[in-house]
Amino acid sequence: MNKFLVRAFIQFALAIALISPISCAYSDFNHVGFAIYLTKGDIPPARMPALSHVDLAEPPVISMEDIITYNAPTHELKLTESAFERIMQLDVPVRGKSFVVCVDRKPIYTGAFWTPISSMSYDGVTIWKPLSSQVPHIITLELGYPSSSFYGGDDPRSNPDVLKSLEQAGKLITRFMLPQGQTINIINEHAGRYGLDLLVRPT
Repeated sequence: MNKFLVRAFIQFALAIALISPISCAYSDFNHVGFAIYLTKGDIPPARMPALSHVDLAEPPVISMEDIITYNAPTHELKLTESAFERIMQLDVPVRGKSFVVCVDRKPIYTGAFWTPISSMSYDGVTIWKPLSSQVPHIITLELGYPSSSFYGGDDPRSNPDVLKSLEQAGKLITRFMLPQGQTINIINEHAGRYGLDLLVRPT
């Protein structure tokens, strides 16, 4: 009887040892924080609102490791040089290229990369494709194209899960930089229709 119990215990321990690495790998795969993905099959932006599910194209086009800082008041992403070059090299048609903003691979909101040479308007969140290299390497999550007057609906960019993920990674900036090098602190905020409504004071 004791031999049977010992054998059963050994088999159970071996099974746990085999399963644990798989579980850890699955956990690491899903706990990637904030990231921006293209869509599998390159779904056009015009089709996105009608879809209840969108498959993500791996790997993300912008990962947490690609981000140096994310400015919450302006929604500017300062990227590494390699990430900025990757965005510059994207093939973005005049009708846009869909993306999905995720936290731990969970979709938060969708948008589209857009080329500034396009004559077509868009009513969603956009990232304008850089046409040339620039320093610092900054892209911005904008509302609408060619201007925010074309945007429709609520502003999703200040989603709490997005900001929390960026804050936990040490990437989030919640201060405006003034031309003279002075700063102001945000002391109260809430998500308005076209961004954060802020109550600020000088530091």
